[in-house]
Amino acid sequence: MAQGDPNELPRKPLQSAVALAYKSGEGAPKVVAKGRGLVAEQIIAVAAEHGVFIHESKELVSLLMEVDLDHQIPPLLYRVIAELLAWLYHIEAAQKTGQPRPPAPDLSVPNESPENGL
Repeated sequence: MAQGDPNELPRKPLQSAVALAYKSGEGAPKVVAKGRGLVAEQIIAVAAEHGVFIHESKELVSLLMEVDLDHQIPPLLYRVIAELLAWLYHIEAAQKTGQPRPPAPDLSVPNESPENGL
């Protein structure tokens, strides 16, 4: 049985993060930041500092990482992002009225490859 360098720590997979922005009347949401590792950590930290909602979905982030910066999300992702935005609106409404936070949705993340729909 081969053994590795005892001084080498096991590597965790790099974390990825994508930030989206949506303005009413501008079509689809845009990718405004994305990165892996330290950049992903910084994106998440800045979002948390500004009270921006953070949702974790490895499958969705993987697809969004394929979208160029400052580009709108592709039609393939419209439904899943609409589901996420609808949930966020429900969270905001619940916070304003003192209601409990609604449960996270079971997002319908497409399983198509980026080449087929992005």
